[in-house]
Parts: sequence; C-alpha cells; structure tokens
Amino acid sequence: MKDLVIIGGGPGGYVAAIRARQLGMTVTMVEKDAVGGTCLNHGCIPTKAYYRNAEIMRDLSRVEEFGISVTGLKFSMEQARERKERIVKTLTAGVEKLLADYGVEVVKGQATLRDQNTVAVSGQEFKAARILLATGSTSASLPIPGLELEGVVDSSALLQINEVPSRLAIIGGGVIGLEFACIFNSFGSKVTVVEYLPSVLNQLDREITRRMGVFLRRQGLTVHSATTVEKVEQNGKELLLTANGKKGDIKIPADLVLVAAGRRPLTEGLNLEKLGIVTDEEGFIQVDENFATTVPGIYAIGDVIGGLMLAHVASEEGIVAVEKMAGHSSKLHYNAVPSCIFTFPEIATIGMSEEECISQGLKYRIGKFNFAANGKALTLGETDGLVKVIADEDDVIRGVHIIGPHASDLILEGTILVKEGVKTSDFAGTIHAHPTLGEALLEAILDVNGQALHLSPRKR
Repeated sequence: MKDLVIIGGGPGGYVAAIRARQLGMTVTMVEKDAVGGTCLNHGCIPTKAYYRNAEIMRDLSRVEEFGISVTGLKFSMEQARERKERIVKTLTAGVEKLLADYGVEVVKGQATLRDQNTVAVSGQEFKAARILLATGSTSASLPIPGLELEGVVDSSALLQINEVPSRLAIIGGGVIGLEFACIFNSFGSKVTVVEYLPSVLNQLDREITRRMGVFLRRQGLTVHSATTVEKVEQNGKELLLTANGKKGDIKIPADLVLVAAGRRPLTEGLNLEKLGIVTDEEGFIQVDENFATTVPGIYAIGDVIGGLMLAHVASEEGIVAVEKMAGHSSKLHYNAVPSCIFTFPEIATIGMSEEECISQGLKYRIGKFNFAANGKALTLGETDGLVKVIADEDDVIRGVHIIGPHASDLILEGTILVKEGVKTSDFAGTIHAHPTLGEALLEAILDVNGQALHLSPRKR
C-alpha cells in the first residue's frame, strides 16, 4: 500500500506528487492524458506561445515608429502551431523526468474510486492510505442552439487549427475569450466578442475593465457586452450568430466560433456519488480547510474544487494539502493570489478591488500612476495603461491592479506587498532602478499619500 495515490497529473497533481516525495511519502500518480494537465497541454502554455507570435506581429506592424522598414511579411498559422507543440513537448518531457527522478510511479488511464483506499485503473487496483483528487476542469457548455455545428469550437480545438479564420466570433468575454480575441486579432482575424454580463472581465476592478474596453476598441475588436447569444446557424459557407443586446437583435457572421464560457469540474467516472463525496450544485467537490472531502482519507485540490481556478493556485493547494497530511501547519494565502491576463495590454491584479472595498465597507485610499509618464514605457513604445494601488485606513496595501506593459512580471512585487500586509509608508524609500517599468508601481504607492514625485500635485 502506498502512502498516497493522486488522480490527475496537472499543475496541482504533479506538484503535489513531487512535494509528497520530498516529505518521504510513497506516491502513485494516475493520469489519463499527458502530464501537465490542461494548463501545459491545452491552456496556459499553448496560448502564451501564440501570444508571443501575436506580440511579434504587433511589433512588426509598427516598426516604422522605430525607424525600421520591413517588406514581404507573412504569417504561417501552421508553423506557429508547430512551434507551440515543440514547446509543449519540451515541458511535458521535463515534468515526466522530474516525476521519474523523484520516484513517483506514474500510471496512465482513467481512474475510478472503489473505496476510500482503492483506485482502479484499466483493470488494476492501487491502494493507498490517502487519495488526492486533482482532476481539474474542462470547458463548460451553454444551452445555445447550434453549438454542435462544425466550426463551433472550444479553446482546445482552437489551438489545433492550421489557418487563421477571416472572422472569429467569441462567446464569452472572460479571460480565455479575451486572450484569444487579442491573439487572433493580431494574426489578422476580424474578431467579435459577445459577453452576457455588463462588461468583459467582469470580476476585475471596474477602472481596469473600462480602460481595457477602450484599448480593445482601439485595436479594432468589436465587443458586445450585456448581450445574449440566442442561436448559431449555418448560413451557406458561414456561421451566423443571432444575439440580443441593449440595442436589440444583432447578426454576427463568422467563419469560426469559439465558445469560451467558463469551466466545469472534471469528475466523470470517479464514482463520487457512490462513495458519498459531496459536491455543490455545479459539481465542484466540497473540501474543508485541510482539503479533505466528506469521505475520510480522500482529499481534493485545484479546479475540481472550484474557487480560484488558476494553475498556480492548484499547485499551491497541492503543496499545502500534502504538507498538512505530513503534519505541517501550512496555510494558503487566498487573499494574495495574483491573476495575470495576457491581452494587449497585459492585465495583472492582486488583492482587493475598489468595488470589494466598497461592498465590505472598508475605508480606503487610492494611488495611481500612468505608464505614459514612465520613461521605460516610453522607450518601449508601450504607454497604454496604469498602476493602481489600494491602501486601507491603516495605510496597509490591500490591492494592486496593473494594466500595461509586462504587468504579469510587475505583479510579483505587488503580491509580496499584499501577502505581507506592507504599509505604503514602509515601502517608501525602497529604491527602484531607473529606467524601469517597476518605477510606476513605486510612484503609484507614493501617490496614495500624495507623495508621487513624477505627478503634478492633486487636490484631495
């Protein structure tokens, strides 16, 4: 009998397996597909590979600003796909080697729970003192007539195409939808996004979403918010979306339709109901503070438990879960989880939004600094966006929100500030190298108390 069987080899499962081995546990990990899960094979990594292609295309479209002339520019979707697959293959091979080097037994196949100590895979049974479910999530479906038509795809299928569609319609203006919107707009598609909620990226600080809406329109993307897709039809060789919004019915012709309407837990075949493992109305597994399910000895982490469905959250939950199994008093800081969105420009956020402060009755102050006033941003030709910092009445930094160049890198410093509860007054005097984008964060923090050095004084 092993100490631990993990079902799922994504960023939650394989990281948990490695940490469990570091703690001296014997571990079997079951994965029905490729190690690395959705993130590595069908999500984070493939989309960032395409994001880099799109970033280069954007740079080349404006090289004349930098005194450079380019002729004969062509883009090959097929070659971009091949590059993406090489990157994925390199990373999956690296994860496989890590697991082997740590002595994790990896079993391929669909896992089913027999009881609280037994997992069945392809006719074999594996017993363990504990079982950890890390099966992740898959694309959610919508009750819209016509989504079964050829040419209507999910994000995984979109990553496999070899030609850029002339017209791409995207149902869903969340993270997945907008990342693909910006990527394929840069590739040359005419992109239309339809979002049911009042705004795209509805969960973010409203100031960030308002600015993003402006930047999307400036790039030539069409966004219909507060709009419901009623049906998708075949109209000759094209697809036709019928939607209803603030201005009545809208007809959207498209060559390809992406359904990017969120994620649902991947639990089929696990036998949860028979064992008595409780899930919520949407099917997410319910766990306590130790990530234990309602069945003793069975735990769950990552997307399958809902909450913040991010790869780095799943990894941290995996680490904390196995450390708690080993008797450690570990803790996951859910109040300080960074979120990065690879649009143009990038968005990154940590901690409380202004709307959350208002809803919780928290007294707060705000500091801001625009990248248009940052020397490094000017030299890069990337001046869209700002850094926004929120501090409470005790001067503690509660939120950092960035839209602009390299936001996903800049948020790392913000994550430390929120996690450690740093005061703006304590951060003042932290020297930032010049010229760097990071100076924008320093100036925004100083601006909370009206001390920004590269902003004109403002009335408070």
